[in-house]
Amino acid sequence: MASYDFNYRHLHYFWTVAREGGFSKAAARLGVAVQTVSAQVRELEKSLGHQLLKPEGRSVALTEAGMAALQRAEEIFQLGQELPELVRQAATEPAVRLAVGLSDGISKLAAHAMVEPVLHTPALRLVCHEGELEQLLGELAMHHLDMVLAGQPAPSRPALRLSSHRIAEAPVDWWGPAALVRAAAMRQFPQSLADLPVLLPTAHSALRPQLERWFDRHGLRPRVAGEFEDSALLAVFAARGLGVFPVSRLGAGDLGLMRGLRLLGRSDDLQEEIHLIRSRRGQHHPLVQQIEAHARAR
Repeated sequence: MASYDFNYRHLHYFWTVAREGGFSKAAARLGVAVQTVSAQVRELEKSLGHQLLKPEGRSVALTEAGMAALQRAEEIFQLGQELPELVRQAATEPAVRLAVGLSDGISKLAAHAMVEPVLHTPALRLVCHEGELEQLLGELAMHHLDMVLAGQPAPSRPALRLSSHRIAEAPVDWWGPAALVRAAAMRQFPQSLADLPVLLPTAHSALRPQLERWFDRHGLRPRVAGEFEDSALLAVFAARGLGVFPVSRLGAGDLGLMRGLRLLGRSDDLQEEIHLIRSRRGQHHPLVQQIEAHARAR
């Protein structure tokens, strides 16, 4: 990769010439001599290795390279104009940052219920990352995340210096669009699931093997109409009539956002777990402590 002796003062002079339409007007705007402006632009062209301006009558015009440079210069100096306000906001309204990793096997509705107690924190800046558990644990160990929510505890790896706690466990209920729930009313739950299209989390979810064992215990062979990694997306498709689906009572409160969903039945012998995983440094984060304390009280 080429290395450039780049100077932002040179870029500013070029930007001013391009906006004013000539060296004389730019010099007047900047309060310097025309020769100074011309020399600064030549230095920029020399450092970039391309001509940016060309004569056009008594004025100047942009070359193709100049148009590309001007586009980036506009973005750079626009950011510069915004910088004082950003600094002022940061100084007077410091953000409280919470970076949360969500294992892609966890119910996002339940995860939202766990994080909800801190969502009204003044100046909160919540950053959520979703991914495979192994990847998230690596990010946590490097302190890029403050905590991880997963459907299983962290593996025992002393070198990572992570700790995990089961902060929630709740029975799983079955919900579906009103038309399907009404159609199943003639048959007792859970046998009614045999007559309905069923939506399930994909195999990477910690809940999926529990569901398979639960089906076996009840002698059910449901017709799987869809599989989803994201529980919130699953709920959206269910609300549009695709099928019925399981969701823990931790996340069922958010189903009120989905019009038309109705409770089909409760499976108290099927539980979803949520584990909070954090590094040693993460245990001192006030919002992580608040989430843990609220979960214990719950």
